[in-house]
Amino acid sequence: MAELPNCQTLLLEQVEGVLYVTLNRPDSRNAMSLAMVEELRAVLRAVRGDQAVRALVLRGAEGHFCAGGDIKDMAGARAKGGDAYRELNRAFGSLLEEAQYAPQVLVAVLEGAVLGGGFGLACVSDIAITHQGAKFGLPETSLGILPAQIAPFVVKRIGLTQTRRLALTAARFDGAEALRLGLVHFSEADDQAVVDRLAECLQQIRQCAPGANAATKALLLATETENLGSLLDHAAGQFAEAVLGGEGMEGTMAFVQKRKPKWAE
Repeated sequence: MAELPNCQTLLLEQVEGVLYVTLNRPDSRNAMSLAMVEELRAVLRAVRGDQAVRALVLRGAEGHFCAGGDIKDMAGARAKGGDAYRELNRAFGSLLEEAQYAPQVLVAVLEGAVLGGGFGLACVSDIAITHQGAKFGLPETSLGILPAQIAPFVVKRIGLTQTRRLALTAARFDGAEALRLGLVHFSEADDQAVVDRLAECLQQIRQCAPGANAATKALLLATETENLGSLLDHAAGQFAEAVLGGEGMEGTMAFVQKRKPKWAE
């Protein structure tokens, strides 16, 4: 089991193969400070090779997911000039990249404010569950700035046409609209329904072999960048390795013996 970093802005709890990561700056509606960015990146690095962690559940403390970037960090960067702004902004983009490619299943539980950087985090999740009353938006242009690191991930998630509308109007919308846009997979009417949906999704994840899930996630993401022929060649080799590997053999034997595979017990 990986050793988790000590965190000041995050709450970490590992239960039955799931690492619950809670953004814990409730006084600022869990706004994304540089310290939080670095702590999230450290957590992702710590668990990257740990197959005992099957899923990462990302949510915010006290009723809000994340209200975007931290204004105090921006004010501090102003005194240091343009390079400081550039580095602050790019660090968040690196977090989004690393979260996107985490081998674990990343589940986002979205409540309250899901704005700016919080919106970007939602867009790199594998499974997104929202409370219907959550408030989504890309407010950057209304503040005279731009969603620089978030934009590519939003476009990939919901398409260029809808992203243009949302980014160029700073429009706010709720969980039902997020579901219609394809930003989230589930929009639930109340707190208990969110809890129940999360439990259902985690149970489904536990039915899947961790190594197979990690390789499948990487394969799916590679469809956006790799040539089809080379991608299929590579996938065929991975398939052969999987069939002959420990998980493939265990899964086959479990099916024949009419039992659950070890990872699902």
